[in-house]
Amino acid sequence: MSHEGATQITFIFTAGPDHVAEGDRIFASHAEFLEKTHHRDGELALLRYNVVKGPELSNPLDPSSEPTENTCFALTEVYANPEGLADHWRMGAGEWAEMGAFMAWAGNVDVAVLHGSPVIHSLW
Repeated sequence: MSHEGATQITFIFTAGPDHVAEGDRIFASHAEFLEKTHHRDGELALLRYNVVKGPELSNPLDPSSEPTENTCFALTEVYANPEGLADHWRMGAGEWAEMGAFMAWAGNVDVAVLHGSPVIHSLW
């Protein structure tokens, strides 16, 4: 299913060894929260949710390069439209018990984010 025209937010968190376990805990809580609270169809639908985890590589463009001691978590959420993403932020701030822990953890790791951007190419 193509998601062209939908709204996506993508984070990459790069965590040192002392912050990986907390990342695992937070993302487990986050997935559980979204599964229980988010729309699955309609105007505010969360169309795709993925969290992936793997080693940071010494040369990010060479998959055979040596890993560093860090771990990367990539989070991607695709919503039917910008209002769905806005609804996500509203619910997260007001209803997700781990929002404070998430913000504290994010303050201790490197974060790159592409906020609420339109999907310009999408296959399947």
